[in-house]
Amino acid sequence: MKRILVAGAGKSATSLIQYLLENAAAHQWTVTVGDRDAEMAAKKIDGHSAGKAIQFDVFDEALREKQIMNHDIIISLVPAKMHPLMSNDCLRLCKHIITPSYLQDADLEKDENFKKEGLLFMGEMGLDPGIDHMSLSATVDEIQEKGGKITALRSFTGGLVAPESDDNPWNYKFTWAPMNVILAGQGTAQYLSKGLRQYVPYHRLFSLYENYHIADYGNFEVYPNRDSISYLKKYGLKDIPTFIRGTIRREGFCDAWDAFVQLGWTDNTFPIVNSDRMTYNDLLRAFLPGKDVNTPLKKQLADFLEVEENGTVMQKLAWLGIFDDQLIKSKDATPAQILHDLLIPKWEMKADDKDMVVMLHVINYTLGTEQKQLQSSLVVKGADAKNTAMARTVGWPLGIMAKLLATDQIKTRGVQMPTAKEVYQPILKELESFGIVFQEKTEIITSTVPT
Repeated sequence: MKRILVAGAGKSATSLIQYLLENAAAHQWTVTVGDRDAEMAAKKIDGHSAGKAIQFDVFDEALREKQIMNHDIIISLVPAKMHPLMSNDCLRLCKHIITPSYLQDADLEKDENFKKEGLLFMGEMGLDPGIDHMSLSATVDEIQEKGGKITALRSFTGGLVAPESDDNPWNYKFTWAPMNVILAGQGTAQYLSKGLRQYVPYHRLFSLYENYHIADYGNFEVYPNRDSISYLKKYGLKDIPTFIRGTIRREGFCDAWDAFVQLGWTDNTFPIVNSDRMTYNDLLRAFLPGKDVNTPLKKQLADFLEVEENGTVMQKLAWLGIFDDQLIKSKDATPAQILHDLLIPKWEMKADDKDMVVMLHVINYTLGTEQKQLQSSLVVKGADAKNTAMARTVGWPLGIMAKLLATDQIKTRGVQMPTAKEVYQPILKELESFGIVFQEKTEIITSTVPT
């Protein structure tokens, strides 16, 4: 009997835990769910006979070692910066580990050691990264096996609110960890465009977006995410002129969010001393250049941002309450923490709200005498604020991967991401049975007649 440990019982764990418990009897495994909040872990188990809830603190070395030792497969949903604690123990204690988090250089350096021990460290197994890797690898392999040459690949993903639950001017609500949303994009994005490396520093990221339309769902904005170039080799692509991975938001979001970036309100590196004695008005004045008390605050901000005082960006900001004399809740909080407290009541999902995951791949390639463009889109809606599309699209791939590993259907070992056929074919096939299906459209851009 296999023993599976799920470390972390947050929002993204719901569908994963349900999947593992539903399959427990058929495959004879047990599921332990550990979280610092043992009560939350117990709620996720919901009394299932194959499940067990425990208190789990990733920083408790003795507890962490004991629980990893007592299980065969570890699914790590702890915050990304804590994953090395889990993976190091898994290697030392000879346990397989699966995680949805990005693989870091330090993880890749463990590849030979995991292979030597006959272990699998499967990273980037979720939505993005995860389903994007698998669906793109399947499409890239299919095109190349037909003799096609890929000339451009663009891939974007976003966690959004479904249209029927979209009731605010930002067209956005928190469908995953709010602080991760606030800090997203920090660093310098890198990608290829027409053969040239492009670098986009954080302070320019949200002003350099592109627009795309998805049938039946309207217009979206996309901006580059992290280091796209590092994935070229992982996808088996060489000499491709254009390659970019990015994030999707609804039309109008990027310009408004850029206001917070320019103000410095997404900075999580220093405290605002005595922030609980300030209002959001006070904070805004403190971050605007100059001390022109004779100019209304709204005009000062509009001038600083170089936007219309009564335009859509200012309307979005005013709706959040940044011009109100409301006291900031947290003491000595960072700007990002203060912004977090402001956004939570405005962007929180209501109990009957539905979220929506959107993924878009745009691939240009030549085949014979034709130049083609394939557009592949995925839209998944959640059932409610608990059974979300985000939890499903992160959790189901993790669960299926654990099943394949527990039933000895995966022979791959070492530190991997899901780009191999052995991995992506069975997972994508089962995901289709859950309604995770891409809609594809291919157009011929140009066609030449051979002479």
